Amino acid sequence: MATDNPSARRRRLGVELRRLRENAGLTGEEAAERMSWSGSKLSRIERGQVSSNSDDVRDLLELYAVTDPGITQALILLARESRRRGWWHVYGDVMPERFDVYLGLEPEAHALRFYHPQLVPGLFQTQEYTRALLEAHPAPVEPHEVSRRTELRLRRQALLTKEDPPNVWVVLDEAAVHRVIGGPIVMAEQLQHLDRMSRLSHITLQVLPFDRGAHPGLNGAFDILEFREPDIYAPRLVHLENLTSSLYVEKAKEVRFYSVAFEHLRTAALHPEETRGLLADNEKRMRSMAKEQQPYENE
Repeated sequence: MATDNPSARRRRLGVELRRLRENAGLTGEEAAERMSWSGSKLSRIERGQVSSNSDDVRDLLELYAVTDPGITQALILLARESRRRGWWHVYGDVMPERFDVYLGLEPEAHALRFYHPQLVPGLFQTQEYTRALLEAHPAPVEPHEVSRRTELRLRRQALLTKEDPPNVWVVLDEAAVHRVIGGPIVMAEQLQHLDRMSRLSHITLQVLPFDRGAHPGLNGAFDILEFREPDIYAPRLVHLENLTSSLYVEKAKEVRFYSVAFEHLRTAALHPEETRGLLADNEKRMRSMAKEQQPYENE
């Protein structure tokens, strides 16, 4: 078990504690009252927003009548490791608090599934594409913040080239490869990067064409993270994000909806080889567009 992802530990500890509470037939309010805690304290622990110490976890497990020593030992270890700091904490000045949890979960997953209808996922963005997105954010962002956030996003991408990388499957709506982010040259480089990454053995990239019509992804982007320890932790969860917040879907029934939706999306999408052909065509179009714009830029 790795020890460098404390926010992932917090999140997964919270998932398990909530499951055990529900199995014990207690509401959050009832459990908090029995522990002489505020309801907000237990809620924040279960959502992985704060660290919990070994004594608190041991007391909760006693309240929930958990007698399996294996589960007790594993969860206490999680509590201890959740108090460590991850590498990304040096970017705390420019990183949204909600993203801390995701940065811990992502490297823990052995499989990642992304569906993005408008933008290239962060793990696959080039530096200039990332910079263009950050500069377009509705909240004012100082130039040094843009540089730091870009650096953070690029450091995440080491995950894809490490010795034992996760299996990654990406489905992009066709809009994501047509939308000109940062200008045609930046977009051409981004498309070329997608083509290059799609040729790695652990990465599958597909584009869902416009002509497929209505499909299960029309409600927006989602990420599915799968983990190797289903006997103790939630084996799979869904991450949803918007401008101001993140949501984690963990209940098995709800996660299954997203898993089924992703299967429909990848089935409807172009084959990876056809996808590379589409990327190449769009890259050429972007470079041609850049040449057409050049005379006007020189005037």
